[in-house]
Amino acid sequence: MAPPPLFVGSEIYRASRYGATHPLGIPRVSAVMDLCRALGWLPDHAYLDSPVATPAQLARFHDPAYVAAVAEAERAQRIDPEASARWNIGRNGNPVFGEVFRRPATSCGGTIRAAQILSAREGVVHVPAGGTHHGLRDRASGFCYFNDPVLGILEFLDRGIARVAYVDLDAHHGDGVEMAFAGEPRVLAVSIHEDGRWPHTGRLGDRAGGSARNLPVPAGFTDSELAFLVDEAVLPLLQRFRPEALVLQCGADARADDPMSGLSLSNRAYRRAVAALSGACGRVLVLGGGGYNPWSVARGWTGVWGTRNGREA
Repeated sequence: MAPPPLFVGSEIYRASRYGATHPLGIPRVSAVMDLCRALGWLPDHAYLDSPVATPAQLARFHDPAYVAAVAEAERAQRIDPEASARWNIGRNGNPVFGEVFRRPATSCGGTIRAAQILSAREGVVHVPAGGTHHGLRDRASGFCYFNDPVLGILEFLDRGIARVAYVDLDAHHGDGVEMAFAGEPRVLAVSIHEDGRWPHTGRLGDRAGGSARNLPVPAGFTDSELAFLVDEAVLPLLQRFRPEALVLQCGADARADDPMSGLSLSNRAYRRAVAALSGACGRVLVLGGGGYNPWSVARGWTGVWGTRNGREA
């Protein structure tokens, strides 16, 4: 029998902000932690404080020079125009802010630690600060400075897990993960995302050398339609692939009240999807992702944690 689920969090998210006017200038992970505790769903023995990923750990995927540039941007609290253009830091929604290195490095540290735990035994580990699926090897992208799902999957592979499935429920295509593992037979990346939404990738026929399956959906996509796709498309893919570890990216921006997508899902649909997909594998790493309505993010990720603990949200 698998041990009870673990929750990986950090107090860094309580005070750290991308900026007052940035879409991520809202409380998210701290609100989930507080709500889970208020409901009595997060006892101390289930909580792990996230480590901060080291530059060497980040360089398992990211260009070491890029990692150093993010660290220097935090130290100096600025970046010169040439470096900004080279690394896409301080522009295009990827601002320089107080914890521009430590905050994403903490998210990566949590996901890496979760993969280490799950490589040793079965179970569920929830890292709501994870899910930064747009990060590229040598550039920030889509509010993501580092790509923690890629680093978590690499940790699984490095520790002898033979096949890892990645299922992305975010409203935006998981482009960074797909690109990182293009043509890698040990990884299957499945993304359900809004068709035509930024980053404008992930078309139905895109297979990334056979390692990806994309399921773009129209605006107004509903609960029953998600259930159909999970049952009739995603679960059969997982059954054929037979993953030894499953990474679920549970971006909250596909909810009906999120300002940055046109999808119409409820929290109930997400909880059902997570429960159904989790049954496909004994090792399940649950991540967060997008989500720009602080109220629906807190309720949604708390509900996902509750689902994995047999709680009704």
